[in-house]
Amino acid sequence: MKINWFPGHMTKALRELKKEVKNVDAIIYVLDARAPLASLNPELDKLAENKPVLFVLNKIDLADTDKINKLISDEVIKKKYKNSYIIKLNATASGAIKIIASEIKELCKNKIERFENKGLNSFIRAMVVGVPNSGKSTLVNNLCGRVKALTGNKAGVTRGKQWLTVSNGFQILDTPGTLYPNLENQNVARKLAYIGSIRDEVLDKNELACDFISDIRKIYPNALSKRYNIDESGETYEVLEKIAFSRKFLLKGGEVDYDRASIALIDDFRKGKLGNITL
Repeated sequence: MKINWFPGHMTKALRELKKEVKNVDAIIYVLDARAPLASLNPELDKLAENKPVLFVLNKIDLADTDKINKLISDEVIKKKYKNSYIIKLNATASGAIKIIASEIKELCKNKIERFENKGLNSFIRAMVVGVPNSGKSTLVNNLCGRVKALTGNKAGVTRGKQWLTVSNGFQILDTPGTLYPNLENQNVARKLAYIGSIRDEVLDKNELACDFISDIRKIYPNALSKRYNIDESGETYEVLEKIAFSRKFLLKGGEVDYDRASIALIDDFRKGKLGNITL
């Protein structure tokens, strides 16, 4: 299955982001901690080149913290930009505003100091960017203290930009989740599909489930056997059948309901029921 998804509203969104970036002091770059490197959008990287960047590894409660800590210690993400910092976060938890506001002020301390030296109050504006379903809107709502942005566990919920006030002297620009025009690296594309950054309706659910089985067995052997009490050996479609039998996903006559098993498998991963995983 060749995976590629770049609807028209993303083209418009990227154009608007390029216009707005000159009006912001910093970038809050939200990455999904279940697939952090796949969450790096080359188009967004270009936007952030000359701005302080706060990388937020979101959904850390669902991720493999050992892998994430190694990623941070090796500075794999941080060294992309000189003036950047990286934090781990669960956007649904309380306290996110304090962590992010503190780090943004630190990244923008030169501007703050310039204003203070002139006896003026500084005003910091930050743009929130990320791939679809990375948890940007949940993060925005937490920062604002109430629901300001639509949220949903699927790609493409946020469609337009909106400026929101976090606190005195701190505003954020919520933006739509964006991918890039050509997902040439299908390994990256699969990971984005697994975490829900690509709309499920454009994917073959059975192929996606079989691809996931193939990938997860390599990096987290026994994750499937622990969840479904099955033997993971065999072809990927055979493992999918075992999952279906384990969950009693059968059609009339005892035939395997592949669609239901496929949806359940991917859903279990997204909800953390297979364990804490970073792809």
